Amino acid sequence: MRILISNDDGIFAEGINTLAEVLSEIGEVTVVAPDRNRSGASNSLTLDNPLRIRHEGEQRISVEGTPTDCVHFALNEWLDERPDVVVAGINHGANLGDDVLYSGTVAAATEGHFLGVPAIAVSLVGHQHFDTAAQVVKQVLQKIQSQPLPSNKILNINVPDVAYSDLGTWQVTRLGARHRAENMVKGVDPRGKELYWLGPPGPCQDAGPGTDFYAIEQRCVSITPLQVDLTAHDALEGICEWIELQEK
Repeated sequence: MRILISNDDGIFAEGINTLAEVLSEIGEVTVVAPDRNRSGASNSLTLDNPLRIRHEGEQRISVEGTPTDCVHFALNEWLDERPDVVVAGINHGANLGDDVLYSGTVAAATEGHFLGVPAIAVSLVGHQHFDTAAQVVKQVLQKIQSQPLPSNKILNINVPDVAYSDLGTWQVTRLGARHRAENMVKGVDPRGKELYWLGPPGPCQDAGPGTDFYAIEQRCVSITPLQVDLTAHDALEGICEWIELQEK
């Protein structure tokens, strides 16, 4: 199995290196990842500057760019053979609910999907038991080998930060939601100029049974199928009627 791994925490992050080590047990692993932390980069591409790369070891490339840049470069330029799967992660921290809109980890998986390769994003809801998340991904890939993923779906996997033996069941979930983010934090730099930090994310709002938030609270693995078609299909008829009313 040919496996392309990327992330948004950077090529030297513990999560991606643990993942590469474990997945090398079942396939040929190539790592192409940002040269630094690019968390929150979402699906951004670098358009105004060339991408500079650096060889960090055998089958390991760092890119001076975003997670999307990395997967785009790997699939459209670097790799001689297409991988069987793109795995993004292991992210340092959760990608639950609204997080997927901002996540560079999910974006890396999305770019693989856009370019025709089955893709998975995986996050550890914490910063300790990366091996647990890596073992979950290993099992998922073994399932994919015998039963391929639907071609129009991305799997967003979140794993509780516990030892593998303490994991609950695996649950297929939907995205939950948070309240609006907290206010920004205002400060002043040493030269007296104003600066602002993003405030913390809001608390959970939609986190009941069936959501990714709820599964993690139960120490269960959350697997959420994602799609990139953002069309609100159930609203098409209503919007058509609304337009017709405006024209009268």
